[in-house]
Amino acid sequence: MTRAVRESSREKTAERLLKSSANKFYDPEVDIDWDAPLVEGKRYLPEHRSTLYGTKLWEQLTPEQRIELGKHEIASIATNGIWFEVLLMQMLLKEVYNADPTTGFAQYALTEIADECRHSTMFARFSERVGCPHYGPVSWRKRLGKLLNVLAYGPAMYGSILVAEEILDRLQREQMNDPDIQPLVRMINRIHVLEEARHVTFAREEVARGMRDLRGPEKAYQQWLLAVVAHEITRSLVNPRVYAAVGIRPADGYRAAVNNPYWRETIRYCGERIMGFLDEVGLVGGPGMPWWRRSFLLGAR
Repeated sequence: MTRAVRESSREKTAERLLKSSANKFYDPEVDIDWDAPLVEGKRYLPEHRSTLYGTKLWEQLTPEQRIELGKHEIASIATNGIWFEVLLMQMLLKEVYNADPTTGFAQYALTEIADECRHSTMFARFSERVGCPHYGPVSWRKRLGKLLNVLAYGPAMYGSILVAEEILDRLQREQMNDPDIQPLVRMINRIHVLEEARHVTFAREEVARGMRDLRGPEKAYQQWLLAVVAHEITRSLVNPRVYAAVGIRPADGYRAAVNNPYWRETIRYCGERIMGFLDEVGLVGGPGMPWWRRSFLLGAR
Protein backbone atom coordinates (compact mmCIF):
# COMPACT_ATOMS: atom_id res chain seq x y z
CA MET A 1 0.00 0.00 0.00
CA THR A 2 1.52 3.34 -1.06
CA ARG A 3 1.92 6.27 1.31
CA ALA A 4 -0.66 8.30 -0.66
CA VAL A 5 -3.26 5.55 -0.34
CA ARG A 6 -2.59 5.23 3.39
CA GLU A 7 -2.98 8.97 3.91
CA SER A 8 -6.22 8.94 1.91
CA SER A 9 -7.57 6.13 4.11
CA ARG A 10 -6.53 8.00 7.26
CA GLU A 11 -8.28 11.17 6.06
CA LYS A 12 -11.50 9.31 5.24
CA THR A 13 -11.59 7.81 8.73
CA ALA A 14 -10.91 11.21 10.32
CA GLU A 15 -13.64 12.91 8.30
CA ARG A 16 -16.17 10.22 9.25
CA LEU A 17 -15.27 10.51 12.94
CA LEU A 18 -15.45 14.31 12.81
CA LYS A 19 -19.00 14.10 11.46
CA SER A 20 -19.95 11.56 14.13
CA SER A 21 -18.48 13.80 16.85
CA ALA A 22 -20.47 16.78 15.59
CA ASN A 23 -23.71 14.77 15.48
CA LYS A 24 -23.51 13.07 18.87
CA PHE A 25 -21.61 14.23 21.91
CA TYR A 26 -22.37 14.91 25.56
CA ASP A 27 -21.59 17.78 27.86
CA PRO A 28 -21.41 16.27 31.37
CA GLU A 29 -22.07 19.69 32.91
CA VAL A 30 -25.46 19.75 31.19
CA ASP A 31 -26.35 16.10 30.57
CA ILE A 32 -25.74 14.79 34.09
CA ASP A 33 -27.89 15.79 37.03
CA TRP A 34 -25.15 16.19 39.61
CA ASP A 35 -27.65 17.22 42.29
CA ALA A 36 -29.76 14.07 42.03
CA PRO A 37 -29.61 12.04 45.26
CA LEU A 38 -27.61 8.83 45.33
CA VAL A 39 -29.82 5.75 45.73
CA GLU A 40 -29.40 4.04 49.08
CA GLY A 41 -28.48 0.37 48.77
CA LYS A 42 -27.42 0.59 45.11
CA ARG A 43 -23.90 -0.56 44.29
CA TYR A 44 -21.24 1.45 42.50
CA LEU A 45 -19.53 -1.64 41.13
CA PRO A 46 -20.81 -5.20 40.61
CA GLU A 47 -19.64 -7.31 43.54
CA HIS A 48 -17.81 -9.82 41.34
CA ARG A 49 -15.72 -6.95 39.90
CA SER A 50 -14.38 -5.86 43.28
CA THR A 51 -10.67 -6.48 43.73
CA LEU A 52 -11.31 -8.43 46.94
CA TYR A 53 -14.30 -10.49 45.80
CA GLY A 54 -13.91 -14.12 46.91
CA THR A 55 -11.07 -13.45 49.34
CA LYS A 56 -11.03 -13.92 53.13
CA LEU A 57 -11.00 -10.14 53.52
CA TRP A 58 -14.19 -9.93 51.44
CA GLU A 59 -15.94 -12.47 53.62
CA GLN A 60 -15.21 -10.33 56.66
CA LEU A 61 -16.97 -7.28 55.21
CA THR A 62 -20.60 -6.45 55.91
CA PRO A 63 -22.95 -5.78 52.93
CA GLU A 64 -22.67 -2.05 53.64
CA GLN A 65 -18.88 -2.22 53.70
CA ARG A 66 -18.87 -4.06 50.39
CA ILE A 67 -20.88 -1.25 48.80
CA GLU A 68 -18.55 1.31 50.39
CA LEU A 69 -15.48 -0.51 49.06
CA GLY A 70 -17.00 -0.61 45.58
CA LYS A 71 -17.60 3.14 45.76
CA HIS A 72 -13.96 3.82 46.57
CA GLU A 73 -12.73 1.33 43.97
CA ILE A 74 -14.79 2.95 41.20
CA ALA A 75 -13.59 6.38 42.34
CA SER A 76 -10.02 5.11 42.11
CA ILE A 77 -10.65 3.78 38.61
CA ALA A 78 -12.22 7.13 37.63
CA THR A 79 -9.37 9.25 39.00
CA ASN A 80 -6.80 6.94 37.44
CA GLY A 81 -8.83 7.42 34.27
CA ILE A 82 -8.02 11.14 34.55
CA TRP A 83 -4.32 10.26 34.74
CA PHE A 84 -4.63 8.02 31.68
CA GLU A 85 -6.47 10.71 29.75
CA VAL A 86 -4.02 13.48 30.61
CA LEU A 87 -1.19 11.28 29.33
CA LEU A 88 -3.24 10.45 26.24
CA MET A 89 -3.86 14.15 25.56
CA GLN A 90 -0.14 14.90 25.87
CA MET A 91 0.66 12.22 23.30
CA LEU A 92 -2.06 13.41 20.91
CA LEU A 93 -0.89 17.01 21.23
CA LYS A 94 2.58 15.83 20.20
CA GLU A 95 1.00 14.30 17.10
CA VAL A 96 -0.88 17.54 16.33
CA TYR A 97 2.29 19.60 16.87
CA ASN A 98 3.99 17.68 14.05
CA ALA A 99 0.94 17.45 11.76
CA ASP A 100 -0.62 19.70 9.17
CA PRO A 101 -3.51 21.31 11.10
CA THR A 102 -5.61 21.56 7.93
CA THR A 103 -5.86 17.77 7.69
CA GLY A 104 -8.78 15.78 9.01
CA PHE A 105 -6.28 13.72 11.02
CA ALA A 106 -5.07 16.72 13.03
CA GLN A 107 -8.55 18.11 13.45
CA TYR A 108 -9.95 14.83 14.72
CA ALA A 109 -7.01 14.50 17.14
CA LEU A 110 -7.96 17.93 18.52
CA THR A 111 -11.60 16.86 18.73
CA GLU A 112 -10.59 13.78 20.70
CA ILE A 113 -8.55 15.94 23.07
CA ALA A 114 -11.65 18.08 23.65
CA ASP A 115 -13.65 14.93 24.42
CA GLU A 116 -11.03 13.80 26.91
CA CYS A 117 -11.05 17.17 28.66
CA ARG A 118 -14.78 16.74 29.28
CA HIS A 119 -14.32 13.13 30.41
CA SER A 120 -11.61 14.10 32.89
CA THR A 121 -13.84 16.81 34.34
CA MET A 122 -16.68 14.30 34.55
CA PHE A 123 -14.58 11.75 36.43
CA ALA A 124 -13.33 14.42 38.82
CA ARG A 125 -16.87 15.64 39.54
CA PHE A 126 -18.01 12.08 40.11
CA SER A 127 -15.34 11.42 42.72
CA GLU A 128 -16.23 14.66 44.46
CA ARG A 129 -19.97 13.94 44.28
CA VAL A 130 -19.71 10.54 45.98
CA GLY A 131 -17.40 11.88 48.67
CA CYS A 132 -14.19 10.10 47.71
CA PRO A 133 -10.70 11.60 47.63
CA HIS A 134 -8.64 11.98 44.50
CA TYR A 135 -6.90 8.62 44.46
CA GLY A 136 -5.15 8.50 41.11
CA PRO A 137 -1.95 6.44 40.81
CA VAL A 138 0.54 5.94 43.61
CA SER A 139 3.11 8.74 43.66
CA TRP A 140 6.05 6.85 42.12
CA ARG A 141 3.89 5.62 39.24
CA LYS A 142 2.63 9.14 38.59
CA ARG A 143 6.22 10.36 38.38
CA LEU A 144 7.10 7.48 36.05
CA GLY A 145 4.20 8.42 33.79
CA LYS A 146 5.99 11.63 32.81
CA LEU A 147 8.36 9.52 30.72
CA LEU A 148 5.61 8.17 28.50
CA ASN A 149 5.30 11.28 26.37
CA VAL A 150 9.05 11.08 25.71
CA LEU A 151 9.30 7.34 25.07
CA ALA A 152 6.05 6.63 23.24
CA TYR A 153 5.42 7.10 19.54
CA GLY A 154 3.94 5.11 16.69
CA PRO A 155 2.04 1.85 17.31
CA ALA A 156 2.98 1.58 21.00
CA MET A 157 1.64 5.08 21.62
CA TYR A 158 -1.73 4.33 20.07
CA GLY A 159 -1.66 0.84 21.57
CA SER A 160 -1.26 2.40 25.03
CA ILE A 161 -4.34 4.51 24.36
CA LEU A 162 -6.25 1.39 23.33
CA VAL A 163 -5.29 -0.66 26.39
CA ALA A 164 -6.39 2.09 28.78
CA GLU A 165 -9.58 2.93 26.90
CA GLU A 166 -10.75 -0.58 26.08
CA ILE A 167 -10.20 -1.96 29.58
CA LEU A 168 -12.43 0.81 30.96
CA ASP A 169 -14.85 0.41 28.06
CA ARG A 170 -15.54 -3.25 28.71
CA LEU A 171 -16.05 -2.70 32.41
CA GLN A 172 -18.39 0.21 31.71
CA ARG A 173 -20.43 -1.60 29.06
CA GLU A 174 -21.15 -4.33 31.58
CA GLN A 175 -22.41 -1.81 34.13
CA MET A 176 -24.21 0.87 32.16
CA ASN A 177 -27.48 -1.06 31.85
CA ASP A 178 -27.28 -2.89 35.19
CA PRO A 179 -30.29 -1.81 37.30
CA ASP A 180 -28.43 -2.67 40.52
CA ILE A 181 -25.80 0.02 39.82
CA GLN A 182 -26.18 3.65 40.91
CA PRO A 183 -27.91 5.73 38.16
CA LEU A 184 -25.11 8.30 38.31
CA VAL A 185 -22.49 5.63 37.60
CA ARG A 186 -24.59 4.20 34.76
CA MET A 187 -24.96 7.61 33.08
CA ILE A 188 -21.25 8.36 33.32
CA ASN A 189 -20.49 4.95 31.84
CA ARG A 190 -22.96 5.50 29.01
CA ILE A 191 -21.39 8.83 28.04
CA HIS A 192 -17.87 7.46 28.17
CA VAL A 193 -18.70 4.33 26.16
CA LEU A 194 -20.43 6.26 23.36
CA GLU A 195 -17.65 8.79 22.87
CA GLU A 196 -14.75 6.38 23.38
CA ALA A 197 -16.05 4.18 20.55
CA ARG A 198 -14.80 6.85 18.13
CA HIS A 199 -11.46 7.13 19.89
CA VAL A 200 -10.98 3.37 19.71
CA THR A 201 -11.68 3.31 15.96
CA PHE A 202 -9.14 6.09 15.41
CA ALA A 203 -6.42 4.42 17.51
CA ARG A 204 -6.96 0.93 16.08
CA GLU A 205 -6.45 2.21 12.54
CA GLU A 206 -3.29 4.07 13.55
CA VAL A 207 -1.90 0.92 15.21
CA ALA A 208 -2.64 -1.24 12.17
CA ARG A 209 -1.19 1.36 9.82
CA GLY A 210 1.97 1.75 11.89
CA MET A 211 2.61 -1.99 12.25
CA ARG A 212 2.46 -2.86 8.54
CA ASP A 213 6.14 -2.25 7.81
CA LEU A 214 7.75 -2.70 11.23
CA ARG A 215 10.60 -5.17 11.50
CA GLY A 216 13.58 -6.00 13.69
CA PRO A 217 14.68 -3.83 16.64
CA GLU A 218 12.01 -1.19 16.06
CA LYS A 219 9.23 -3.76 16.26
CA ALA A 220 10.81 -5.24 19.41
CA TYR A 221 10.93 -1.79 21.01
CA GLN A 222 7.25 -1.17 20.25
CA GLN A 223 6.32 -4.59 21.68
CA TRP A 224 8.34 -3.99 24.84
CA LEU A 225 7.10 -0.47 25.51
CA LEU A 226 3.43 -1.35 25.07
CA ALA A 227 3.74 -4.35 27.38
CA VAL A 228 5.36 -2.24 30.12
CA VAL A 229 2.66 0.44 29.80
CA ALA A 230 -0.12 -2.18 29.86
CA HIS A 231 1.34 -3.68 33.04
CA GLU A 232 1.37 -0.26 34.72
CA ILE A 233 -2.21 0.41 33.62
CA THR A 234 -3.60 -2.78 35.12
CA ARG A 235 -1.62 -2.38 38.33
CA SER A 236 -2.70 1.23 38.81
CA LEU A 237 -6.48 0.85 38.41
CA VAL A 238 -7.15 0.57 42.13
CA ASN A 239 -5.01 2.60 44.51
CA PRO A 240 -4.17 0.64 47.72
CA ARG A 241 -5.51 3.53 49.82
CA VAL A 242 -9.11 2.51 48.95
CA TYR A 243 -8.98 -0.36 51.43
CA ALA A 244 -8.57 1.97 54.40
CA ALA A 245 -12.14 3.17 53.75
CA VAL A 246 -13.42 -0.18 55.08
CA GLY A 247 -10.83 -0.70 57.80
CA ILE A 248 -8.36 -2.82 55.83
CA ARG A 249 -4.65 -2.01 55.86
CA PRO A 250 -3.77 -0.81 52.32
CA ALA A 251 -0.81 -3.20 52.04
CA ASP A 252 -2.98 -6.17 53.08
CA GLY A 253 -5.74 -5.22 50.66
CA TYR A 254 -3.36 -4.71 47.76
CA ARG A 255 -1.61 -8.02 48.40
CA ALA A 256 -4.93 -9.85 48.53
CA ALA A 257 -6.10 -8.17 45.31
CA VAL A 258 -2.97 -8.94 43.29
CA ASN A 259 -3.17 -12.60 44.29
CA ASN A 260 -6.95 -12.84 43.87
CA PRO A 261 -7.85 -15.14 40.94
CA TYR A 262 -11.24 -13.41 40.57
CA TRP A 263 -9.61 -9.99 40.14
CA ARG A 264 -7.06 -11.43 37.73
CA GLU A 265 -9.93 -12.87 35.71
CA THR A 266 -11.65 -9.48 35.70
CA ILE A 267 -8.52 -7.90 34.24
CA ARG A 268 -8.28 -10.63 31.62
CA TYR A 269 -11.98 -10.19 30.77
CA CYS A 270 -11.64 -6.41 30.46
CA GLY A 271 -8.68 -6.75 28.10
CA GLU A 272 -9.97 -9.68 26.07
CA ARG A 273 -11.05 -7.75 22.98
CA ILE A 274 -8.05 -5.45 22.76
CA MET A 275 -5.56 -8.27 23.36
CA GLY A 276 -6.94 -10.18 20.40
CA PHE A 277 -6.41 -7.15 18.18
CA LEU A 278 -2.93 -6.34 19.47
CA ASP A 279 -1.86 -9.97 19.03
CA GLU A 280 -3.22 -10.01 15.49
CA VAL A 281 -1.23 -6.93 14.42
CA GLY A 282 1.98 -8.24 16.02
CA LEU A 283 2.35 -6.06 19.12
CA VAL A 284 2.11 -8.96 21.58
CA GLY A 285 5.35 -10.89 21.66
CA GLY A 286 9.11 -10.56 21.75
CA PRO A 287 10.68 -8.80 24.74
CA GLY A 288 7.28 -7.69 26.05
CA MET A 289 6.05 -11.15 27.01
CA PRO A 290 7.19 -11.14 30.67
CA TRP A 291 5.36 -7.85 31.21
CA TRP A 292 2.22 -9.10 29.46
CA ARG A 293 2.14 -12.15 31.72
CA ARG A 294 2.46 -10.02 34.85
CA SER A 295 -0.29 -7.70 33.64
CA PHE A 296 -2.96 -10.46 33.93
CA LEU A 297 -4.19 -9.49 30.44
CA LEU A 298 -3.11 -12.74 28.81
CA GLY A 299 -5.30 -15.79 28.88
CA ALA A 300 -3.86 -19.29 28.79
CA ARG A 301 -1.29 -19.56 26.00
